[in-house]
Amino acid sequence: MKRIGLIAASALALTAASASAADLVIAGRDGAYADALKLAISLYQEQNPDLEIEQLALPYDGLLQQTTLAARENVNAYDVIMLDDTWAPLYMANGWLADLDALGGGLDEDFAASAAAVSRYPVGTGTAYAVPFVGNVSLFAYRSDLMERPQTWDDVLAAAEANNKDGMSGLVFRGKKANPIVSGFMPILWAYGGDVVDAEGKAAFNSPESVAALEAFLKLAEYAPQGVEAYDAAEVRDALMQGTTALSIELWPAWAPDLDNPEKSQVVDKVEVIAAPGQVAASAPMLGSWLVAVPANADNAAASRDFIDFLTSPEVQKQLALEVGTPPTRASVYADAEVIAKYRWYPAQLEALQNAKPRPRITQWSEVEAILGDFLQLALIGELEPAAAIEQANARIEEALN
Repeated sequence: MKRIGLIAASALALTAASASAADLVIAGRDGAYADALKLAISLYQEQNPDLEIEQLALPYDGLLQQTTLAARENVNAYDVIMLDDTWAPLYMANGWLADLDALGGGLDEDFAASAAAVSRYPVGTGTAYAVPFVGNVSLFAYRSDLMERPQTWDDVLAAAEANNKDGMSGLVFRGKKANPIVSGFMPILWAYGGDVVDAEGKAAFNSPESVAALEAFLKLAEYAPQGVEAYDAAEVRDALMQGTTALSIELWPAWAPDLDNPEKSQVVDKVEVIAAPGQVAASAPMLGSWLVAVPANADNAAASRDFIDFLTSPEVQKQLALEVGTPPTRASVYADAEVIAKYRWYPAQLEALQNAKPRPRITQWSEVEAILGDFLQLALIGELEPAAAIEQANARIEEALN
């Protein structure tokens, strides 16, 4: 482990040295998010032609590891970093991010409330240490040509049973361990009144509400395709777009842009995208926002803040939505007529985003999520009864939190 740490530290030092010539070094995700950042950087450089900007496009784990290592070692490697909202408590609690309120700008009321809340520490009320960049929120999809809109998870179960025929599965979800299965389960857990931790950050998963939620999840799974325990995003997206499923209990904005594209979709104008149903509690879609922040030791804090303001402005957010499909964090963009003409479900997506619930604001969420994923899948494949899976998961979560 020590050798690995030394190698990582050396690599980070080399990265920082190689990037020192740039005026701004921006560390973000790869894939579609990298495309969005690349477009925004090109637009920004049109206005700032003398500014040299270096973009680093990193995989999820790599971005987390490199930015946390830089912060812990106090290496001045980056000027702007992207953060998964679940990482925010760790970075903010440890003082790794610059105070954006002090740098000016703040967070105006056009930002979706849920995404703005997790940009502050303590959540919702404290200092702004980040700005929402990607308005990710878990959504729910159903075939409107086959059923009325489900209002509750009981409705979802009935619709899945009724449509589980003729080569079509009643529903589909990501059953793969860790983040995939947890992400699909959380809106169901919250709808049944359960939670993973309480307001004080203590383990609270072992409850009658959690048992009821897991029992409901397993009943739904009876109408999923064979092998769903290995399904990830690609399998869910393909099943939905090929018309081989009636419902998807989880749909992320990145999966949706081609739903109405006749060159890629068999279900043009047949799928409605909405917030997840409620049950004993109101609908609670899961927030999955990405934030942008300035490291506390950044040399170019003022320029970094200016770029963040540009990146998250309504004009740029609209352009990124139209050209790259990046889900906005600004309510005004979701209401834009040109944007709605391309993504007809955007008003429903905004409703989900405004009412989204973040995952627990604890620094140990990555470890807790892994525990949840393990025990949810053990229940899914029939290795553990729901009550036993929840009791054992809760005990492990207590250990992680302590």
